[in-house]
Amino acid sequence: MARDEQLTGRSGRRRRWAWAIAGLALGGPAAADPFATEWARSAKSEARLVAAGATLAGFEIALAPGAITYWRDPGDAGAAPAFDFSGSDNLARAEVAFPAPKRIREADGGDAFGYDAGVTFPIKVEPRDPARPVTLAMKVNYAVCEKLCLPARADLALALPTAATPYSAPVQAALASAPRPVAPEAFGVLTSEGAAGWRLCAPRGPGAARDLFVEPPPGWWVVAAALPGESAERDCFAISLREKPKDAALPVALRLTMTGGSGPIETSVSAQ
Repeated sequence: MARDEQLTGRSGRRRRWAWAIAGLALGGPAAADPFATEWARSAKSEARLVAAGATLAGFEIALAPGAITYWRDPGDAGAAPAFDFSGSDNLARAEVAFPAPKRIREADGGDAFGYDAGVTFPIKVEPRDPARPVTLAMKVNYAVCEKLCLPARADLALALPTAATPYSAPVQAALASAPRPVAPEAFGVLTSEGAAGWRLCAPRGPGAARDLFVEPPPGWWVVAAALPGESAERDCFAISLREKPKDAALPVALRLTMTGGSGPIETSVSAQ
């Protein structure tokens, strides 16, 4: 049995959630190894923590066919993953890296920002005492959506080893897929379009087609869309300002992420 509820996104679009009492696991029993926890299973996903070395770990989500999960900005509706490391031992700081997202068109016309083939979130670890190992304990709440959106939770703990592990290479690959920070001037040219928002253009280069993701402060809502055919030499995007807090004024700080091209990049700008 399940009780249906709904979640409203920034666009006012509502997603139906099923708070499942019982669900289907993705597979049969999976034995843990010294460098990975057992899988924490939910109806449409399973997740585990893997160790990649003394200062690097990975939170891995495997998805059922047709399911998606979300980036740090979920898009029109959804929920970003939330990480809690407060139960860890000898941990000074844990920093979660987010691999570059993709824009996932949904049946109701909205756009989700996230992953549709599973994902590993690298976790960069700083020990409080470098002479002692870290035990990384984490509680993660994340969302998995197909026709219904299902909340998922994983409570995981793992002692990190002092050397590299069989998971070092895949976690490093996931880390390399996160956007690379660049200076604003290396990202592209942002120009004001008045009350409508802004336009961003970046020189076109080799590689996959580019996409742009814009993260504004809380209370602001902006939407980025490609402007195909705008230029043969540049990739251009319209950044539309849909909502802002009452009495808020420009400039506004925007975090920009661009995928495709020669690799994902990100920067922060003050948009006038």
